[in-house]
Amino acid sequence: MPALVCVIGSSNTDMVIQIPKLPAPGETVLGGSFFMNPGGKGANQAVAAVRLANPSETSVVFVANVGNDLFGQQAREQFVREGLQTDFVTTDASEPSGVALIGVDAQGENSIMVASGANARLSEAQVAQALWAIPDDSVVLLQLETPLATVAYAVAESRQRGMRVILNPAPAQPVDAATLAGLHLITPNETEAERLTGIRVIDEVTAEKAARQLHMAGVPHVVITLGARGAYLSTPSEARLIEAPVVQAVDTTAAGDCFNGALAVALAEGRSLQEAVTFAIQAASLSVTRLGAQASMPYRKEVDASGDWVS
Repeated sequence: MPALVCVIGSSNTDMVIQIPKLPAPGETVLGGSFFMNPGGKGANQAVAAVRLANPSETSVVFVANVGNDLFGQQAREQFVREGLQTDFVTTDASEPSGVALIGVDAQGENSIMVASGANARLSEAQVAQALWAIPDDSVVLLQLETPLATVAYAVAESRQRGMRVILNPAPAQPVDAATLAGLHLITPNETEAERLTGIRVIDEVTAEKAARQLHMAGVPHVVITLGARGAYLSTPSEARLIEAPVVQAVDTTAAGDCFNGALAVALAEGRSLQEAVTFAIQAASLSVTRLGAQASMPYRKEVDASGDWVS
């Protein structure tokens, strides 16, 4: 029976403008190209996972809430085209689909504003229905664009079933102690790691200090993503920086989502954590060379062709 990745999270429509620089408060910057893409951290990670999975080895289930509108309909159609299992994607009759307004500057950096819409109504009952329908050896991947109470419930229920839970604590906000203690793995970036630990992460030394704080909070495995530098991996038996290949970044909008989707797939397929992180870095490095969120997610054959990612 194939391994299973269950992604629980948000679905948005991204409205993107390419601009010379990100505006300061009160400033208007005239931009260039405008385009719309499917997005949302949950949906991005689910699409990354399904594209990066070996179909014979791993399937991907997505649990989400969309609005009863054109954006919601388009999102559902996109999920089906990608090959996601959508039995637990619910249409909310009272809230619109989530949207994100994104500016991308000439260096590929971005600024994002999100209206959550139906994402804010993803309930514990919806999550429970999905979790009790999937195998106990599934890998569950979560983010923080849905209600924190729902995230906490998903972590507790998954842990009780013996599932491995990955939390990508984005966007940056506090996470309660019980939720941290229920995780198999946490994957903050520098900003999120500082929000969780109070330690400003600027290099390998400070990443190690932040990881130690998260271990003390009960998280056994920590991966702190460091952008173009790669990722810092810390477990009870090892701690090391895994470097990223040098690429020309065009748009970093969903690089973290690509990383997390790839990481979940590699773990579900039985890879070691070091191998999984290496694979995830390779996938994310490909994603930043392309515009868009879900549109930038690479396929497995592209990552496999980009080099020997198993070290």
